[in-house]
Amino acid sequence: MEADDAAVTQVPYETAHISEIRTPAESGPDEAEWKPIRARFGIASFGANAYMARAAGQAVIEEHSETVDSETQHEELYFVLAGAATFRVADDEIDAPAGTFVYVRDPAVRRSALARTASTTVIVFGGQPGRAFAISPWEQKYVE
Repeated sequence: MEADDAAVTQVPYETAHISEIRTPAESGPDEAEWKPIRARFGIASFGANAYMARAAGQAVIEEHSETVDSETQHEELYFVLAGAATFRVADDEIDAPAGTFVYVRDPAVRRSALARTASTTVIVFGGQPGRAFAISPWEQKYVE
């Protein structure tokens, strides 16, 4: 088969169940399980990760802002896929059962989320408005 034929016959999509996305060995037992979705699919246009709590009360999204360095000025969209979480965004507490979206527009705003149930799963999508996507330095050291 010629190289051009391989490109033509390549399937234009991929699928994976969240359980098939490898968790880097660096995830400790007291941390939410990190599922590097972006890396799994080779996504180059936006960030995508999932975090799965191992126990109720565990931080499923660690407290942070997106202004750590000039490369991470992301707006972020969180989606609670399973379980339930309590988000803290700025000074507000947000009840977020499965099916809830939480959009944090301002990169400077501090945010976090605690799992209310074991196996709470939150998917995160992010990127910097008006700029081409660049892989965050913290992610590069684990999956690139």
